[in-house]
Amino acid sequence: MDESRTLPGKERLILEMLSRSSQMFGLQMVDESAGVLKRGTVYVTLGRMEAKGLIASEQEPPQPGAIGLPRRFYRLTALGERLLHAHAAFAAALAVGDRS
Repeated sequence: MDESRTLPGKERLILEMLSRSSQMFGLQMVDESAGVLKRGTVYVTLGRMEAKGLIASEQEPPQPGAIGLPRRFYRLTALGERLLHAHAAFAAALAVGDRS
């Protein structure tokens, strides 16, 4: 199947998490994913989703005296929200079709 026409499970999970929260940072998503998202790959997935226009990000303002890079917060875009709703409707239609 053409991957551009599907919603991979990790991307769907991220969209669902962001739909329940105004914004989240990557490691927060890893912690809340019950092991589905991994530290080593979450940012690759987030970058791909941002390039598709499904999510947007903003870097946290640097804190005085903080060590390391500031966190990047992610939020759902209107396109991401529409895709999530469309995917849910499609899955529901398939489930209804399975009962006939």
